[in-house]
Amino acid sequence: MAPAARSTARPKNPKSERLAVRISPEQRSLLSAASRAQETTITGFVLTAATRAAEDALADRRRFVLAEPEWAAFLTALDRPPRPLPRLRRLLATPSVLDEA
Repeated sequence: MAPAARSTARPKNPKSERLAVRISPEQRSLLSAASRAQETTITGFVLTAATRAAEDALADRRRFVLAEPEWAAFLTALDRPPRPLPRLRRLLATPSVLDEA
Protein backbone atom coordinates (compact mmCIF):
# COMPACT_ATOMS: atom_id res chain seq x y z
CA MET A 1 0.00 0.00 0.00
CA ALA A 2 1.32 3.45 -0.88
CA PRO A 3 1.90 5.87 1.99
CA ALA A 4 -0.67 8.62 2.35
CA ALA A 5 0.26 11.82 0.57
CA ARG A 6 1.18 14.65 2.92
CA SER A 7 0.46 18.25 2.18
CA THR A 8 3.57 20.37 1.88
CA ALA A 9 1.60 23.61 1.95
CA ARG A 10 2.31 25.72 5.00
CA PRO A 11 -0.62 27.03 7.00
CA LYS A 12 -1.48 30.68 6.28
CA ASN A 13 -1.25 31.62 9.96
CA PRO A 14 1.04 29.14 11.73
CA LYS A 15 0.62 29.01 15.48
CA SER A 16 3.97 28.59 17.14
CA GLU A 17 3.40 30.23 20.52
CA ARG A 18 1.90 28.67 23.61
CA LEU A 19 0.06 30.39 26.46
CA ALA A 20 -0.61 28.58 29.72
CA VAL A 21 -2.89 29.79 32.50
CA ARG A 22 -3.90 28.31 35.82
CA ILE A 23 -7.62 28.22 36.51
CA SER A 24 -9.89 26.98 39.26
CA PRO A 25 -12.16 23.98 38.75
CA GLU A 26 -15.14 26.36 38.68
CA GLN A 27 -13.54 28.43 35.92
CA ARG A 28 -12.74 25.26 33.96
CA SER A 29 -16.34 24.12 34.28
CA LEU A 30 -17.67 27.50 33.16
CA LEU A 31 -15.30 27.66 30.17
CA SER A 32 -16.16 24.09 29.24
CA ALA A 33 -19.91 24.79 29.31
CA ALA A 34 -19.48 28.00 27.30
CA SER A 35 -17.30 26.31 24.69
CA ARG A 36 -19.83 23.51 24.28
CA ALA A 37 -22.60 26.11 23.86
CA GLN A 38 -20.54 27.78 21.11
CA GLU A 39 -19.72 24.36 19.60
CA THR A 40 -15.97 24.92 19.84
CA THR A 41 -13.07 23.75 21.97
CA ILE A 42 -12.10 25.42 25.22
CA THR A 43 -8.92 26.62 23.51
CA GLY A 44 -10.87 28.09 20.62
CA PHE A 45 -13.39 29.72 22.93
CA VAL A 46 -10.74 31.25 25.21
CA LEU A 47 -8.59 32.41 22.29
CA THR A 48 -11.55 34.07 20.55
CA ALA A 49 -12.75 35.77 23.75
CA ALA A 50 -9.26 36.91 24.76
CA THR A 51 -8.48 38.23 21.29
CA ARG A 52 -11.77 40.16 21.19
CA ALA A 53 -11.07 41.62 24.66
CA ALA A 54 -7.55 42.63 23.60
CA GLU A 55 -8.86 44.33 20.46
CA ASP A 56 -11.46 46.21 22.54
CA ALA A 57 -8.84 47.28 25.09
CA LEU A 58 -6.63 48.68 22.34
CA ALA A 59 -9.37 50.15 20.13
CA ASP A 60 -9.08 53.67 21.53
CA ARG A 61 -5.30 53.57 21.51
CA ARG A 62 -4.84 53.05 17.79
CA ARG A 63 -2.75 55.42 15.75
CA PHE A 64 -4.66 57.73 13.45
CA VAL A 65 -2.89 59.32 10.50
CA LEU A 66 -4.52 62.32 8.86
CA ALA A 67 -3.41 64.79 6.22
CA GLU A 68 -2.82 68.32 7.51
CA PRO A 69 -6.24 69.75 6.53
CA GLU A 70 -8.10 66.81 8.10
CA TRP A 71 -5.94 67.04 11.25
CA ALA A 72 -6.73 70.75 11.58
CA ALA A 73 -10.46 70.04 11.18
CA PHE A 74 -10.22 67.25 13.76
CA LEU A 75 -8.51 69.56 16.28
CA THR A 76 -11.09 72.26 15.64
CA ALA A 77 -13.89 69.80 16.32
CA LEU A 78 -12.21 68.66 19.55
CA ASP A 79 -11.74 72.23 20.75
CA ARG A 80 -15.30 73.31 19.94
CA PRO A 81 -17.54 73.54 23.03
CA PRO A 82 -20.39 71.05 23.13
CA ARG A 83 -23.60 72.36 21.65
CA PRO A 84 -26.69 72.33 23.83
CA LEU A 85 -28.99 69.38 23.30
CA PRO A 86 -32.13 70.18 25.32
CA ARG A 87 -34.03 67.05 24.27
CA LEU A 88 -31.12 64.84 25.36
CA ARG A 89 -30.82 66.73 28.65
CA ARG A 90 -34.58 66.26 29.23
CA LEU A 91 -34.34 62.56 28.38
CA LEU A 92 -31.49 62.00 30.83
CA ALA A 93 -33.35 63.91 33.55
CA THR A 94 -36.49 61.76 33.17
CA PRO A 95 -36.65 58.74 35.50
CA SER A 96 -36.53 55.40 33.69
CA VAL A 97 -37.72 51.93 34.56
CA LEU A 98 -34.17 51.22 35.74
CA ASP A 99 -34.43 54.01 38.31
CA GLU A 100 -37.60 52.44 39.74
CA ALA A 101 -35.96 49.05 40.40
